[in-house]
Amino acid sequence: MRRQEAAQLAAEGYEPVLKNSRYCFLKRRSNLTIRQATKLRDLLKYDLKSMRALALKESFDAFWQYESPRWAGWYLKKWCARAMRSKLAPMKKFVGTLRNHEDLLVNYFKANKLYSSGRIVEGLNLRINLCMRKAYGYRSFEILEISLYHTLGDLPEPKFTHRFC
Repeated sequence: MRRQEAAQLAAEGYEPVLKNSRYCFLKRRSNLTIRQATKLRDLLKYDLKSMRALALKESFDAFWQYESPRWAGWYLKKWCARAMRSKLAPMKKFVGTLRNHEDLLVNYFKANKLYSSGRIVEGLNLRINLCMRKAYGYRSFEILEISLYHTLGDLPEPKFTHRFC
């Protein structure tokens, strides 16, 4: 979206306003450097789709501040309706994903924000990838599978057939 807007502005004769602005959109405002904050302030002068998307992104952060599952669900529905009215295709796609997983998102609030499987899944993926990197010398998938069971299940390692001095 940013690239298309930059090309359109250049064709209309504007200076390259979106150049070097990627991290202005990706970072939170509190984490911006002084130069990035200045760049973002300059970009606010233009009526760009990227700025509308940024405003929607920042307003979605309020969703995670709710304590009640009912109010969190209410906010999610209102935010999705506003994002759909924005006529931004990437936002519409994101809203589709949110609506497909709405029950799971609200369950996070029902569990009082105690359970988040993100860290567990990432840790599990890290251990699996590490085990697979160690398994480059294995001759068959079955041996890799046994190695994964031993690593992830904390099963005892088999004894060696001979001793090393």
